[in-house]
Amino acid sequence: MAMVLEKVVPFGRSLDEYQKMFNLTATDFAKPILGVGDGPASFNAEGTKCGCTITSIDPIYEFTGAEIQARFAAVVDDIIAQIEATSDDWIWSYHGSPAELRANREKVLAAFLEDYEIGKQERRYITAELPVLPFESKQFPLALCSHFLFLYSDHFDVEFHIQSIQEILRVADEVRIFPLLTLMLKRSPHLDPVIQYFQKSYDASIQPVDYELQKGGNEMLVIREVIDMS
Repeated sequence: MAMVLEKVVPFGRSLDEYQKMFNLTATDFAKPILGVGDGPASFNAEGTKCGCTITSIDPIYEFTGAEIQARFAAVVDDIIAQIEATSDDWIWSYHGSPAELRANREKVLAAFLEDYEIGKQERRYITAELPVLPFESKQFPLALCSHFLFLYSDHFDVEFHIQSIQEILRVADEVRIFPLLTLMLKRSPHLDPVIQYFQKSYDASIQPVDYELQKGGNEMLVIREVIDMS
């Protein structure tokens, strides 16, 4: 099914935001990392410059950099206006203000676009989408899913979430998902069923993180292979 760019909000996050959203350590950065639904994040671009091995997947990568930039320009005013109108629903300890949030998103997009074409040639940006990933089993030690699963719970049901996480765990030993809130700033109704499902075979836990923009959105879900200590 072809992706419709007009329905996308191409906001990306920086390396520093990823580090805080997912509690990433130096040990994590030393491993190959899969970014699921990275969109126009500068995480890959910045991480690659630091010597990290990062592969990003997103259906938006079927579009050119110019098309992604044009879409950002078409929606950014409206998105920031909505945030300004509901400023009490957001935490400004990281970004400072809606104006600073916009400036940060513009900076992230610029870094992404500068890296985008060479990254596609190097197969660091791959056009793909859940619930099917084009990778070998256990190809990655760690996968990160930023601002897709749980956030769009009104658009994707619990079965989609379970199938998608199963697929991520097929290609990665561990997945971290952030945030756990919906677009309406409520805890996702899919969260508890997902945890109950995966706790049967995996170590699944909610962990606090040092990042919060959505009020109450300072937790991630971590699901990993159970380590046999016997």
